[in-house]
Amino acid sequence: MTTGKRSKVAPTASPARPEASRVAAAREAAAALAEKRRQAELEGRSDEVFELFILLAIYVLAFSVRLFSVLRFESIIHEFDPWFNFRVTKYLVREGFFDFWNFYDETTWYPLGRYIGGTVYPGLMWTAGLLYHVANLVNLPVDIRNVCVLLAPFMASNTTVAVYLFTKELWTRAAAITAAMFIAMAPGYISRSVAGSYDNEAVAIFAIVFTFYLWTKSVRTGSMFWAAMCALSYFYMVTAWGGYIFLINLIPFHVLVLLVSGRYSRKIYVVYTTFYTLGTILSMQVMFVGFQPVQLLSSPEHLGAFGVFGLLQLVSFFTYLRSMVSKEHMRLLVNAFLLIIAALFVFVILLSVLGYVPALTGRFKTLLGSTKNIAIVHSVSEHQPSPWTTFFFDNHCLTFLAPAGMYFVFQHVTDYNIFIVLYLVFASYFSGIMVRLVLVFCPAACVMGGIGASEMLVLFMNIIAGPSAADADENDVQRVLRDAEREEEEKKQQQLQQQQQSEAEDSDATNAVFGASSRKKKGKGVDVQSRIKKVLAERAKKSGDDDKYAAFKHLGLDGETVNPLAAWVGVFVILFMLVLFVYHCSWVTSVAYSSPSVVLQARQHDGSRIIFDDFREAYYWLWQNTAEDAKIMSWWDYGYQIKGMGNRTTIVDNNTRNNTHIATVGLAMASNEDMAYPILRRLDVDYVLVVFGGKIGYSSDDINKFLWMVRISSGVFPRIVESDFFSKDGAYTVDARASKTMRNCLMYKMCYYRFGEMTTEYGRPTGWDRVRHAEIGKKNIQLKYLEEAFTTEHWMVRIYRVKKESEHIGQVDFPKLSYKKRSSGSLSSSAKAHVEAFKVEQSHKRAKSKEVRRLQKERDAQLLRVYEESDAKLLSEAQREAQRQRAEQAEKQAREQAEEAEKQEKRTEERSKAEEREAAEKAEQDAMVARAEEKATKLVEEQNIKKDQAAAAAANDAEETKPAKKKKSMKKGKK
Repeated sequence: MTTGKRSKVAPTASPARPEASRVAAAREAAAALAEKRRQAELEGRSDEVFELFILLAIYVLAFSVRLFSVLRFESIIHEFDPWFNFRVTKYLVREGFFDFWNFYDETTWYPLGRYIGGTVYPGLMWTAGLLYHVANLVNLPVDIRNVCVLLAPFMASNTTVAVYLFTKELWTRAAAITAAMFIAMAPGYISRSVAGSYDNEAVAIFAIVFTFYLWTKSVRTGSMFWAAMCALSYFYMVTAWGGYIFLINLIPFHVLVLLVSGRYSRKIYVVYTTFYTLGTILSMQVMFVGFQPVQLLSSPEHLGAFGVFGLLQLVSFFTYLRSMVSKEHMRLLVNAFLLIIAALFVFVILLSVLGYVPALTGRFKTLLGSTKNIAIVHSVSEHQPSPWTTFFFDNHCLTFLAPAGMYFVFQHVTDYNIFIVLYLVFASYFSGIMVRLVLVFCPAACVMGGIGASEMLVLFMNIIAGPSAADADENDVQRVLRDAEREEEEKKQQQLQQQQQSEAEDSDATNAVFGASSRKKKGKGVDVQSRIKKVLAERAKKSGDDDKYAAFKHLGLDGETVNPLAAWVGVFVILFMLVLFVYHCSWVTSVAYSSPSVVLQARQHDGSRIIFDDFREAYYWLWQNTAEDAKIMSWWDYGYQIKGMGNRTTIVDNNTRNNTHIATVGLAMASNEDMAYPILRRLDVDYVLVVFGGKIGYSSDDINKFLWMVRISSGVFPRIVESDFFSKDGAYTVDARASKTMRNCLMYKMCYYRFGEMTTEYGRPTGWDRVRHAEIGKKNIQLKYLEEAFTTEHWMVRIYRVKKESEHIGQVDFPKLSYKKRSSGSLSSSAKAHVEAFKVEQSHKRAKSKEVRRLQKERDAQLLRVYEESDAKLLSEAQREAQRQRAEQAEKQAREQAEEAEKQEKRTEERSKAEEREAAEKAEQDAMVARAEEKATKLVEEQNIKKDQAAAAAANDAEETKPAKKKKSMKKGKK
């Protein structure tokens, strides 16, 4: 203030000094700003590193928490469907990709067989096979069984990363970390991702979340590249699970909501058309899906996606026309278009009424809330509605945090974060209809719960810390002071002296604000600091600082802030819920969801654990003690396990692809032994397997499932009536009140054979069923066409061998006729009349029963003909398929033989050429040797000639020198 006064007194004294001071101040401000930015960058980097370490810890946690089943039991495949997936994966790894596509299994659904390559979603098998080959490529010799057992925990860890990316795209990094923590431990997801749960959902949930992440990213950016990546992720989802129908309907609905709510833009058109086009083309490459995405009349599940695609084209077309034609012509075009749409709609309704449009599938009808369906759909426990306790058991506090997250999302709605609201709403509805789809609801609850928990914690901590008025600048203060002055002028216009006094007090309040004081203005009743905080709240909202605005917006109209004690209570409640969530998830994971259905356990009175391994014991007995081509009949629940562990041919299994075939098995189980035996022989059954829990108290046995067998078979064979298996008082029981039909059926006899001799509980009679809590009504059970082959240690699995015709012909028991001696006394007339009336009544009953039996025989014969025709048709199709495969195999063998013959001929020709070359080389070598020998002979001859010539010359020389020598000797003698 003093410097300012001096500059006013002598403005011309030193004009350069103010300019230099401003430059220096600007330099200092720039340096301070650079230092502040550098500190912010360092803090941001440190935050990212810390966040990465937290995410890595969550990744490891998600994997390790799912290993309870391996630690408590062993590395084993769980449940029923995973055994089929495991068997097919072994075939894929052993035989290769192309043989997997053409895999036709004749040992399942005997005698029809099953085309495996065209009736499965292969994404699970592809993922496990790829990981197996990659592990062996980097010299990690891991067994395919361990890969399949640990695939679900591995994909669950990847799902935590996908949820983190998805939530970060929708909200903040804090919410993303919280959501990743939730999905790592949520029981609703752990139930299908523990070690050993080798099912389609193990990879499908990752594919769902990652596809949604790429979709929201493409909507936010409007990038065609991210839309194409979303289509690739959708293709992986299609290969993994039939739940891809949820994706291909939810994404178009999101586009439709954006269109209706006025949020449609050109980038929505770009990303959806790219996604739908590429996704549809890629999905049709899966053999099990085929051309369903484009066969809209035969596959109504894909109609919505195509409708939205066509609607976007029309919207774009009419947008173009609007700029080209007048309003009147545009109105005419719109009316004509609406008439065409209405006509098409009426035409489709007419086709559906006439029966040309196929109906929806049973499972799809169940998702829409339909209760009218075939019994086999209702018999599956996963298709039952979800009780409220299931939501709390599988999601715990997420059930309450998810609505809070929805509240915060609605406070800041964008084009892409509205998608998570739609996801949560639809997943909530479908999970309530079908308990299996709680798994799909869980990721949405985790994302929304992460948003709700993080936002509430940030909000409460900001309230505790309190918004500081020291963040205000001089302009904010002056604005607040001007507002305060205006209010005082309105109240006290006529008191000029008090107004001047208030201005002085405002100056004092300004100094107090910059000094971070909590004092208020004196004498005026205006809370300056509260006004400044409201100004800061408005500025934070405009600048997008959500955290600061969340704290500022809770200022009251009177300037009072929220009580920090209430914020502390809120923080404590949330942290307490999170601690309970951790304990609940740990208990559920270790106890409820880590027990394989193949191996069971129970606690004895002393707390020790007892293991029931009857299933593997029975399947091992089948593998070791039956012929390789033996046919095993059981209820469809155990088909995959019998084939996977026992390696024997099954009549029906968990695929439930043929309701008539399953109904035939139910007919055999519900009939008496005399009527069941022809069915068993027609199906060529060698052994019958039943599951019985009456001894140890195992409630999921075949007696408790028997009513579903009756209902399914009665839907195909009307002679099976459900009420015949109830007692007179309408109860389903196995004691003495049980009906004669119930006590004589094949299922009752196989389960309770020899059970009447056993004592199961102290103080109870023999034959006491510990599941039904009743004494069985028939103890002396005799079998005529079957014989007991094997019963496990705890009587959980019982196997019976079906006798051949030659084994039971001499064992048929004919009823003995008993005669009573007629009494000698005479009857009265009334007694005679009564007897005659009784005889007439009995004759009428016999005639009626004969007529009923005749009609029943005719109906059974007709049904049998229809069934035989359907069997013959299916068998002929199977035979044609097998014949086609045999022809292809023969053709392949012929091609291979021709190729082999051609190769042999080539090898023979090459061998002959090689022999000719060798002969020529040998002849040439012989000729060279001969020439060399000739040369050597000539040389020897020449040498001999030369020697002879030399000898002759020497002899001539000797003869010539003899006279000379004589002369010399004579001369010497003379001397």
